[in-house]
Amino acid sequence: MASEKVALVTGAGTGVGKAVSLGLLKQGYAVVLAGRRREPLDATAKEGGGKTLVVETDVGDPGSVKALFGKIRERFGRLDLLFNNAGTGAPAVPMDELPFEQWKKCVDTNLTGSFLCAQEAMRLMKEQKPQGGRIINNGSISAHAPRPNSAPYTATKHAITGLTKSIALDGRPFDIACGQIDIGNAETDMARRMKDGVPQADGAVRVEPLMDPVHVANAVVHMASLPKEANVLFMTVMATKMPFVGRG
Repeated sequence: MASEKVALVTGAGTGVGKAVSLGLLKQGYAVVLAGRRREPLDATAKEGGGKTLVVETDVGDPGSVKALFGKIRERFGRLDLLFNNAGTGAPAVPMDELPFEQWKKCVDTNLTGSFLCAQEAMRLMKEQKPQGGRIINNGSISAHAPRPNSAPYTATKHAITGLTKSIALDGRPFDIACGQIDIGNAETDMARRMKDGVPQADGAVRVEPLMDPVHVANAVVHMASLPKEANVLFMTVMATKMPFVGRG
């Protein structure tokens, strides 16, 4: 992988975002590490080595996203890959008890944030020479099936599937490919509770298997490595024995 390839990873300080950032750095990408908190972003940059740019970013804020892409333009002048990864959950409570602020936070980060970053990426990818690039959205198993009491997260992840298809269609004339990776039970801070048992659709609480996020990173690196005439539109990477197929 040539060193001039430039990638942006949102939510790059922890979990899947960190694993993917490290994987891309190993492949010779220059990686822009975006997230809310500077300290974990700096830690990712230090661990990965290579060429990095750390930018504190609130993906749900249009001004913050514009500032992020301004720094990308200034430093690199182009973007070859966007991994739309930043996301957040909401308390697992019955939806009629969920505060509006929790719904809005989830939508702003997971859906609006992905849209804003994709919008700016498409603008840059259209104007750069050579034209084009690739956008990969973090969908989740929840883009297919909900867990109990997960309306905000599930709704936003279902919406990501529609966004992925729209980007793939609208980007087609400009050599902008878009795909989605749907992740099941990667061992991150968000999913670590699976080890203690989580509610199932039948009301039981069960421990669920987890997998190393490095497997997600390897999958994203593969998707990113394809030539412009090929695209993985959807890929599911999951802990083999998790209760997804046949869930409920």
